[in-house]
Amino acid sequence: MVVGVRPIAHGRVRSPCSDIHSDTFSDMKTLVVDHPLVAHKLTTLRDATTDSPTFRRLADELVALLAYEATRDVRVAPVTVATPVAQAEGVRLTRPQPLVVPILRAGLGMLDGMTRLLPTAEVGFLGMVRNEGTLQATTYATRLPDDLSGRQCYVLDPMLATGGTLAAAIRLLMDRGADDVTAICLLAAPEGISRVEEELADCPVPVRVVTAAIDSHLNESGFIVPGLGDAGDRLYGVV
Repeated sequence: MVVGVRPIAHGRVRSPCSDIHSDTFSDMKTLVVDHPLVAHKLTTLRDATTDSPTFRRLADELVALLAYEATRDVRVAPVTVATPVAQAEGVRLTRPQPLVVPILRAGLGMLDGMTRLLPTAEVGFLGMVRNEGTLQATTYATRLPDDLSGRQCYVLDPMLATGGTLAAAIRLLMDRGADDVTAICLLAAPEGISRVEEELADCPVPVRVVTAAIDSHLNESGFIVPGLGDAGDRLYGVV
């Protein structure tokens, strides 16, 4: 069950979406998936006593549940197939194939759950790091097609905290031609949702955020409260 799609109020902040010129402003939508299994797995992820192997397994399972809702608008085309009994009408994913983009490193912990549900998708990688002093995101690695025209993209980022990293990632995909972007996050903060919407307000590309919960706020260090800590550290340890 889904509690709904809640459009967050958006402003008119100009952002550098290169090669995009339109008077249409994006209406970003946020979907919180309300399901007992989602809540159960998220509760265990929050628990500070949950060890890394268990955390990785539960994150993988939770992503698969979120991905089910996130792909409701995946593009399909009608097709006819022959069953052992008769012909049947159905659908298949269209081309170009969807592109799944985990944000390194924590996004890697979400990749298996996503590709298990969408095995024909292609995978790109985006390395971004947040300066803990300025909270600004910088890109240190990209492995993406140069031309994403006509592509639906699914960005994997466990924590939508300050929003800078996710906004920069979505903007990069748009600049390469992506025309539909959905971000899948385990948790989100209201401040992060607002920032992503403001920074992408002048981009005429559909943007959605699918998450298991929207928490209370960010603390002075930019961490989600109550949150679940640093997702990367809990997935892979402190390195």
